[in-house]
Amino acid sequence: MKELCKIDQLCLQVFSSSVSKMSTLDVARAELALAVLYLNKAEARDKICRAIQYGAKFLSDGQPGTAQNVDKSTSLARKLFRLFKFINDLHALISPNAPGTPLPLILLGKSKNALLSTYLFLDQFVWLGRSGIYKNKEQTELVGRISFFCWMGSSICTALVEIGELGRLSSSMKKLEKELKNTDKYKNEQYRSKLQKSNERSLALIKAGTDIVVAVGLLQLAPKKVTPRVTGAFGFVSSLISCYQLLPSPPKEKAS
Repeated sequence: MKELCKIDQLCLQVFSSSVSKMSTLDVARAELALAVLYLNKAEARDKICRAIQYGAKFLSDGQPGTAQNVDKSTSLARKLFRLFKFINDLHALISPNAPGTPLPLILLGKSKNALLSTYLFLDQFVWLGRSGIYKNKEQTELVGRISFFCWMGSSICTALVEIGELGRLSSSMKKLEKELKNTDKYKNEQYRSKLQKSNERSLALIKAGTDIVVAVGLLQLAPKKVTPRVTGAFGFVSSLISCYQLLPSPPKEKAS
């Protein structure tokens, strides 16, 4: 009997190990499916290339060499991902705002859409010049500089919008905290939702701030302080934040 029990225990161990292997395989399959879903987005591939571009800029520090070549070639390749992308912000510009949004935030949001759409539209002509289709280099550089100013303006508007929205969220969360004074606020679904939105907007504010520094560096408005290495570092951080923001959201757990 003891020998039979030992055999049963051995069989159970073999079965449980096979089940664990199957579950590991399922997890790996699910993770690969998420990776495929993520990489199928043109925006995600663009941000990965952006991280490579600014990482190379950080390494080159504006000096000729392999890293600078990677920076320039990746920058040119990224412009293909953004062809006709200005339509997205053009659509957002003419779309209605969420009810209850203050007028200053509406104006800032629309200004951001208009400036970003202009930047992406002009960037197509920069691509034509950099790729050799359009031969006038001086006009290409001028259009490129104007487009960077538009991008910097849109980043400033984004930062101001996020600051305003964070202020609105903070006040609404304080009111909710008073209502949930005698309970655990983190168990309240509405409070958790507002907290998540607050974290997302805080991250968006950090990204907008880094993008402003990058724009200052690309335009060489403060060349002594914002060097190519500083521009590369801030651009790399901004790109990583963008990659994180594009990650698929995890499925919500069903209440038992």
